[in-house]
Amino acid sequence: MGIGLTPYLSFDGNAREAMEFYNSVFGGELSILTFADGMGEKDPDLGQKVMHSSLFIERGLHLMGSDSGGGHPAAPNGTTALSSDGSTGQDAQTLQGWWDKLSDSATVTMPLEQAPWGDSFGQLTDKFGVSWMFNISAAESAG
Repeated sequence: MGIGLTPYLSFDGNAREAMEFYNSVFGGELSILTFADGMGEKDPDLGQKVMHSSLFIERGLHLMGSDSGGGHPAAPNGTTALSSDGSTGQDAQTLQGWWDKLSDSATVTMPLEQAPWGDSFGQLTDKFGVSWMFNISAAESAG
């Protein structure tokens, strides 16, 4: 059995919108559990917020997220990195497509272009405030 690393993103009331957006970017299977469904929360403001969401993406990728609740502020999200290892040209096309979709309404802090180490590299902060780094292997881009 291998070890997996799953980014868990925290949102301030817009987790459903964010996770549905990521589902449109990455595909996969999205499940959402609200505080009302999971905890029987009676407060309608908190009850409709996302207690837990899970997006299973092909290739073993898994993204999770939730709204902050109970008066607790959203935790700051770090940078989520997506990278290819040069194994197939299809991976480069997939990552390029994800970059293109995430870039919509994002702040691109570094355009996706050839880096000094030869790979294509770029960084952006999406419309939900999540930072992303992309690295597409030069061997993959050339193949």
